[in-house]
Amino acid sequence: MTTVFRDTWWLTRRRLAIFLNQPGYLVVTLIQPAVWLFLFGNLFRRVVELPGFGVDNYLDYLVPGVLVMNALASSIWAGMGMLEEIERGTMNRLLTLPISRTAIMSAGLGEHAVASIVQSGIILGMGALGGATYPGGIVGMVILVASAILLGTAVASLSNALGMVAGERETIIGVNSFLLLPTTFLSSVFMAKDLMPGWIATVARFNPLDWAAQMGRSALSASPDWGLIATRGALLVVIAALALMVSVRTFRTYQRQV
Repeated sequence: MTTVFRDTWWLTRRRLAIFLNQPGYLVVTLIQPAVWLFLFGNLFRRVVELPGFGVDNYLDYLVPGVLVMNALASSIWAGMGMLEEIERGTMNRLLTLPISRTAIMSAGLGEHAVASIVQSGIILGMGALGGATYPGGIVGMVILVASAILLGTAVASLSNALGMVAGERETIIGVNSFLLLPTTFLSSVFMAKDLMPGWIATVARFNPLDWAAQMGRSALSASPDWGLIATRGALLVVIAALALMVSVRTFRTYQRQV
């Protein structure tokens, strides 16, 4: 077990070094959250006046949703990185080294977790600058970021599996483009569930993005629903674990084919 952690740390540092050498990438990934927060948030700020919305400040409602949506949008492209590692031959070289095979997969997830923490902190800061308040304090922020990491772990694991199976950029782009917006709008990221059409509210109940948004939003509120937080958190842990199992199994299949 010590070897796995050591190898994971070494490989994660390697991937983070690449990430840090491309600071422009971090800026680009934060453009869309800024658009959602400041343009969309201002355009629809009066939606909270609708009976049953439940909050007075739309930005308070929007920030947790945008934060977990950003985790989804960032992690869903993990498969492209996996495909690049395969195409460049880097993956095959890693397989010749005396390192844990589990660590090879875990390092990518570690990179996305660290990136998610950094991005989440910036999004929370942007929200505060725009007028959002966080009654849940530090504890609420930590739970919100944890929900984003769990969601990102699940999505990145499945995306990595897709990258190994598909072997083509076009397939990954097509699948991601098909899933990203429907997953976002079939959730409570932008609109309270009580005001959704019935069928959308029903679909949202089974949407992991909605689980993460609800978990984080409740944690940041003045009166957190700990039962809801625990339930949604448990669901995200299960989904992340299952997705990781799929990713590891796919990786083992890839190894046998090399």
